Amino acid sequence: MPAGKIALDFLDFCEKQTCASAIGTRFVETLQMLGYEYVACASHVDPLRPRPGGVRVLNYPSAWVQHYSEQDFARIDPVFLAARVMSAPFTWDQCLAKMRLSQAQKRVLSEGAAYGMSHGLTIPLRSPDVLPASCSLIAGPDGVDPLSMAHVLMVVIYGHGAMHRRLNPDALAEPVILAPRERECLTLAGCGKSDWVIGEVLGVSARTAHNTIERAKKRYGVSHRVQAVVRAALDGQIMIDDLSG
Repeated sequence: MPAGKIALDFLDFCEKQTCASAIGTRFVETLQMLGYEYVACASHVDPLRPRPGGVRVLNYPSAWVQHYSEQDFARIDPVFLAARVMSAPFTWDQCLAKMRLSQAQKRVLSEGAAYGMSHGLTIPLRSPDVLPASCSLIAGPDGVDPLSMAHVLMVVIYGHGAMHRRLNPDALAEPVILAPRERECLTLAGCGKSDWVIGEVLGVSARTAHNTIERAKKRYGVSHRVQAVVRAALDGQIMIDDLSG
């Protein structure tokens, strides 16, 4: 099944589902369909002691999770540290190689690798959560299609937001109101259209289309246009059905 179809099916499932745990189960299944064997989406806390209302989706080996908790690794985990300062997705190999790690932090990585927790990808999550959060993914033996990254981001960002809202129905967030042209541009961007194609469809220049999307990104405080698309879909400002065009 094409990655785009997998992602949109997940978004549609989230729209119809009121149970956070059901979304979490489908979240893991969807990312596994996209090639990721292990998934961890949560706030940066001890995985066995999640905070009330916090998203916690985890299918890491139970022995590693237990050891991680017993050793209090969440306090020094270098992946968590990087996710707090990075705005874009990063691979562990590229990012952590540039960091000056303590011996304790190197121990977290080496012991995790012994359980198969290595060569991961982490997506920082900026959300209503009080604590920093991220989603870490480890590819399966067959690897992943690098061209599916936009759809992976869509699944992760939308899934985390949907679960958070189900767990915190009374939480208030400052609404972002997009201009009509911003909604149009984000909808077309969500369909994979380039700035040039968006401009042709809307009768504006590619530069105008690009700048319109940049304004929408700034409104949401995100660095990637896929993040803006997903946030707009979560807010109901663009329709999921329109993203399949």
